[in-house]
Amino acid sequence: MAYYIAVDLGGTQIRAARYRADRVQESRTSQPTRAEEGLKAVLGRIEKAIRRVWPPAGEVAAIGIAAPGPLDARRGIVYFAPNLPGWENVPLRDWLQTTFRVPAFVGNDANLAALGEHRFGAGQGVDDLVYLTISTGIGGGIILGGRLFEGGRGLGGEIGHITVEAEGPPCLCGSRGCLETLASGPAIARAVQAAIAAGRSSSLVDRVGGDLARITARDVAQAAREGDLLSREAFRRAGFYIGVALVSLMYLLNPALFVIGGSVAKAGDLLFAPIRETVADRAPEIYRRGTSIRPAALGDDVGLLGALALACDGTER
Repeated sequence: MAYYIAVDLGGTQIRAARYRADRVQESRTSQPTRAEEGLKAVLGRIEKAIRRVWPPAGEVAAIGIAAPGPLDARRGIVYFAPNLPGWENVPLRDWLQTTFRVPAFVGNDANLAALGEHRFGAGQGVDDLVYLTISTGIGGGIILGGRLFEGGRGLGGEIGHITVEAEGPPCLCGSRGCLETLASGPAIARAVQAAIAAGRSSSLVDRVGGDLARITARDVAQAAREGDLLSREAFRRAGFYIGVALVSLMYLLNPALFVIGGSVAKAGDLLFAPIRETVADRAPEIYRRGTSIRPAALGDDVGLLGALALACDGTER
């Protein structure tokens, strides 16, 4: 029997799983990345995770890995990963193939999340969709004509760095007013912290014992559910900016579906309601017609399932 190994490499966790050819998961493992220990140590943990799920019998057809940061998917090189110190121009595909002697395929984690949702989740049966993950950062992936779009050098689909406010706050990418700086989890927390420091009242002050630096987007979501006005405003602001980005993408790509996932999206209608309201207010009806906005379906397994889809596609070409 042939198997596929899928790996989801993140800044905090390394996940790996073994799948049968019929896409059934047989084994999985997870361990801390400990990225601060450097490239060699993290590669060692990736190897250990893969060996833990390696089949005791049968052959592995391919390994697929979802990796963070800008990368060249065609050559399997990670250009750099901001949350993985020492990862610069890492030939990850070649290292995997040399270590395990099977074909290996590398993809950007957000792009593969889009592929996973398209193949196994909320985007099944849809040929043209845009996926966004709203979390510590904002990532994205685009499926056009049933295929993953990555751009000429594999750097496309960086939706988190669409400018939504020309003179907005500076972004780590070097630009200003990027969607990520205005609607990610940390951006939501920063907006609330700044408002409280400027004199606004909020139940969050008691929740964090007066230490505003401890406020997270999860805290803001919980306070919003309990009726905290400032917290609700913070989510409305984030949803507005996401909606602005979606309208631009509607004009550019005219997708049939937007899939929105990530930890911040777990806030549900606190985020989705202002997104939909902004789209309804700003996009012409002809563009809104036939375009849906749905929450992601795969949860924490989206990276593994995207890596599985990549491995399967690679061996079927």
